[in-house]
Amino acid sequence: MSTVLVVEDEREIRDLLRRYLERAGHAVLTTDSGAEAIRLVGDGSADLVLLDLGLPDVDGTEVLRVAREGDRRTPVVVLTARSTVEDRISGLSLGADDYVTKPFSPTEVVLRVGAVLGRSHGPGADDDVASYGGGRLLVDATRREARLDGRALDLTPTEWGILTSLASVPGRPFSRYELVNRVRGYEFSGYERSIDSHVKNLRHKLGADAADIVETVTGVGYRLGLGHDR
Repeated sequence: MSTVLVVEDEREIRDLLRRYLERAGHAVLTTDSGAEAIRLVGDGSADLVLLDLGLPDVDGTEVLRVAREGDRRTPVVVLTARSTVEDRISGLSLGADDYVTKPFSPTEVVLRVGAVLGRSHGPGADDDVASYGGGRLLVDATRREARLDGRALDLTPTEWGILTSLASVPGRPFSRYELVNRVRGYEFSGYERSIDSHVKNLRHKLGADAADIVETVTGVGYRLGLGHDR
């Protein structure tokens, strides 16, 4: 189990990220203080830092600098409202492993965290691959890859979020509203019905058996029709 340190001054965002990261199997530490983050990074408490640059006490770039120095270089995913190209280049040039701007999808953040942890563990790291339908569908959360009958699926972030949300509990119906909140993580006017369009595109990529894989549950929403392999 990897430990993720969430450094974020907005409590709602901290709590949201904690829920999603814990659901994905990570241990989570949280703080709204840059000084506390520096202490936790310094004593080796975190395997990865999910870092907001806009902190009230210490500039987030100082936390990033501390995380990247010395023999134990802690991976950092920057999470910030600073969305200009120049800000992204600046964060990455300081040593950030990835960069996510607000507003964000918590599902995407979890996937990016998994991908960075996978890279930092090196080529010998165990694959986090879930199998469904007797091996027909394979979902690799670390590499953000999905395969159906051996064929790689080229999915958009939203399609990936829908598929992995449904795969989190195979057979359980998910409402459109629930999928919106899992995939987008915040209220988005008019987005709930557009889930149908994304499911249509996802089914097109799944191919001939798509309707049996992503099933429509009348009056509710959608569910994964393939069982999880034990």
